[in-house]
Amino acid sequence: MITLNRVPSLLTRAGTASALTLAVAGGSVMVPGASAEAAAAPLATKALQIAASKAGSPYVWGGSGPRSFDCSGLTAYSFKRAGKTLPRTAAQQYNKTRHISAAHRQRGDLVFFHSGGYVYHVGIYAGKGKIWHSPRTGQVVKLERIWSDSVWYGRVG
Repeated sequence: MITLNRVPSLLTRAGTASALTLAVAGGSVMVPGASAEAAAAPLATKALQIAASKAGSPYVWGGSGPRSFDCSGLTAYSFKRAGKTLPRTAAQQYNKTRHISAAHRQRGDLVFFHSGGYVYHVGIYAGKGKIWHSPRTGQVVKLERIWSDSVWYGRVG
């Protein structure tokens, strides 16, 4: 569903009269391909909020919540509570997401850290170059700036 903040881009898709009718009537229009994005946004936002609510929870290798987590345990837990089941490991999660470019990343997308073709860490994108993640032994779930250029992005749908 496209909301009124997208009216200018609708002028060419729906026609000026249709877009203005939508603005006056307070309605919405479906644009082909937009439904998957619209469905993913609330899911991702909810998962991001759940991950943030776990701030301070300790890292435990193999931890999948609700009190301790490893990196993929945090992302799997957050998305499961939001309504979507993900596989257990970071690499498996990468393989189950729709891969997107950094230019198209949004809050709630998964950020996968890699070395070559090997995915070794995952977090949830929080915006402004930061992620919520469970980093390593001795650390806790926290918000941190993305520290590497060797990242891939995936959208859970």
